[in-house]
Amino acid sequence: MRIVISGSSGLIGQPLVARLRSAGHDVVRLVRRPAGADEATWDPVAGTLDPAVIDGADAVINLAGAGIGDRRWTDEYKQELRDSRLRSTDLLASTIAAAERRPGVFLSGSAIGIYGPRADEELDESSAPGTDFLARLCVEWEAATAPAEAAGVRVAHLRTGIVLSPAGGALKKQLPLFKLGVGGRFGNGRQWQSWIGLPDEIGAIEFLLTAEVSGAVNLTAPAPVTNAEFTRTLAAVLKRPAILPIPSFGPKLLLGGELVTALLLTGQRVLPRRLTAAGYSFQSSNLEAALRELLDKH
Repeated sequence: MRIVISGSSGLIGQPLVARLRSAGHDVVRLVRRPAGADEATWDPVAGTLDPAVIDGADAVINLAGAGIGDRRWTDEYKQELRDSRLRSTDLLASTIAAAERRPGVFLSGSAIGIYGPRADEELDESSAPGTDFLARLCVEWEAATAPAEAAGVRVAHLRTGIVLSPAGGALKKQLPLFKLGVGGRFGNGRQWQSWIGLPDEIGAIEFLLTAEVSGAVNLTAPAPVTNAEFTRTLAAVLKRPAILPIPSFGPKLLLGGELVTALLLTGQRVLPRRLTAAGYSFQSSNLEAALRELLDKH
């Protein structure tokens, strides 16, 4: 397959490119600098993308977007989060729709934040979206694929959970504290964390290239855990104590209350029902096993 990928330098994008190339696929990386070999330059802000890059491709995977937890959610950064997702998705979807030889599938990023804070409620792809900032952002993000869907292209929205990898994301930030024995649960620890190991995130995306699945797809492991359980498990794997909870005022002071509440103090109990129904087999559905595999390799 000839596969065009945006966001290819990120936590998910880099290993995905390597995996697809090792499987024999022709991968074209979209970049915002002068293109090198197997790359193509695009500019979502200016709305420029050579149609020839998309024309004749078998698949497009869209992982572009500024990091949700990278900075305090000022009004300016919220706009950057929104623009970085909507402009890139709209440009890809419009270019796909206008192509003479359209790709067969468009896999476009989204997140389980679409469900908003939902306490203990079990959530699947049929659950209604929430109403907070992240939920509204995800709703708009998914809606931006409409031109490709209207043109008859199979579109799947990758509603990704907390991706576990020592190379980046939340786990990388937690590891130094837990290795020192000063890690702990956030707040009361009852908030749910719907996680997925990086190998399964990559495996699920590869699976969805050919599986006849469209619409929302939750990319989470089948066994979400509470923050307290996640904390206990990570500490046990590292053979360190995790006794003291982390009070909310510290992270709120550093990152702002809205971000901390959305990402650390509330959560979603999400199940990957469409993925499992389509036949995907998880490499790691147990948190302890997933963490041991990830950390043993690190």
